[in-house]
Amino acid sequence: MHDVLEELHRRFSAGETVGLGTVVSTFSSAPRAPGAAMLVGADGAVTGSVSGGCVEGAVYDLAQQAVTERTPVLRRFGVTDDDAFAVGLTCGGIIDVYVEHVDAGSMPELPAVIESVRVGEPVAVVTVVQHPEAEWVGRRMIVWPDRLAGGLGSARAEDAVADDARGLLAGGRTGLLHYGPDGQRRGEGMAVFVNSFEPRPRLLVFGAIDFAAAMARMGSYLGYQVTVCDARPVFATSARFPEADEVVVDWPHRYLAAEAEAGRVNQRTVVTVLTHDPKFDVPLLEVALRLDLGYVGAMGSRRTHDDRLVRLREAGLTEAELKKLSSPIGLDLGARTPEETAVSIAAEVIALRWGGGGRRLTDTEGRIHG
Repeated sequence: MHDVLEELHRRFSAGETVGLGTVVSTFSSAPRAPGAAMLVGADGAVTGSVSGGCVEGAVYDLAQQAVTERTPVLRRFGVTDDDAFAVGLTCGGIIDVYVEHVDAGSMPELPAVIESVRVGEPVAVVTVVQHPEAEWVGRRMIVWPDRLAGGLGSARAEDAVADDARGLLAGGRTGLLHYGPDGQRRGEGMAVFVNSFEPRPRLLVFGAIDFAAAMARMGSYLGYQVTVCDARPVFATSARFPEADEVVVDWPHRYLAAEAEAGRVNQRTVVTVLTHDPKFDVPLLEVALRLDLGYVGAMGSRRTHDDRLVRLREAGLTEAELKKLSSPIGLDLGARTPEETAVSIAAEVIALRWGGGGRRLTDTEGRIHG
């Protein structure tokens, strides 16, 4: 729902009732992940997508119906449908889409959710999307790390769901949870969708060079909060890196250590070291490789890489810590330009995040999405 949140808030603030379809679960080669959403305004305008085009028409109709009838619906779309190529997924996947109406009456907590998202406070929107008793469907609870709003109508269910939702939120994950009708953990019948809104993951680009400008653009495009850091003030300027959220003049290792001390880096943080200068990158990598980060990559030739490993071993890093290092950085795409190199680095980050092999899909078999 990230991609439609601002438009949803704009229409909500104007007193409009809108239809909202949200992907709550996927199977096989589904085109979009849980949380993808499509909003249909009162004027018929569409924002967002649930499938990249395969089932948008059907969800559009369901959204208008949800606004008219004020009744939510959970609908499955897949290639096994009788009319698969009319409203199904021709890619072979299956998605479950929850369609509802949203207005001040159905979701009074939306302004609080919007405010949390804007200030970077983690928050999850929890919705009952399936239940043996129809009146449960659509009940909603807003979960923050330290408080709750709304409710499911049962203290037992609320306690169980809040605990599990906070677990998903802490990991930045969105997904469907299953319980018994009253929140029994080993039961069946109730499905609850947890839509997590966590702060953007961070991309820290060290080295204010032309490759860094391309990397900042790529990171911004992929949804990262981008920081460019360099100790040289003449190079580290906002004018040279307009795509970055912030440009910091500081010694890279000192900046990263301070960010770690302040709790502003985590397992979702990507670090790219583009300086290939020992006086910058070795002290920086000493810090980075001892942290629990999502990715640490360093630019340079194989000779630079070998020299870097010698220096890092002399600094006391273990072989386990050195294995965290992606160096030379990026996938072998034959990249030449800064922009192509940024694509190469981003491709490696994505492959490591999702377990991809980095091979051409035409040379593989089986389903595309895990």
